[in-house]
Amino acid sequence: MDFEVTRDTRNELLARKEVDFRLRFEGPTPSRMQVIGKLAAGLNVSEKLLVLDTMKTSFGKTELTGMARVYDTEEQKSKTERAYLSTRGMPKPKEEGA
Repeated sequence: MDFEVTRDTRNELLARKEVDFRLRFEGPTPSRMQVIGKLAAGLNVSEKLLVLDTMKTSFGKTELTGMARVYDTEEQKSKTERAYLSTRGMPKPKEEGA
């Protein structure tokens, strides 16, 4: 996977960095967890501080564009971010006895 940041701005009011990116890949479209891992490694931040907002692919291309936000602290993330975006794409916990 080839990762490129197209826009990187700092939002001081909300204590976060807003990033637009382009990701080129081979084969099937990567999962949200794979994209979050690649973004966290490329931006040198913890996956816990990163929220992947959108991912868009074009038909017939092995490229996706997206937007993500990187917070300074987990507390700031929980105060600002909507809960469903933080849990979207995460593996579901396995039930006991199933």
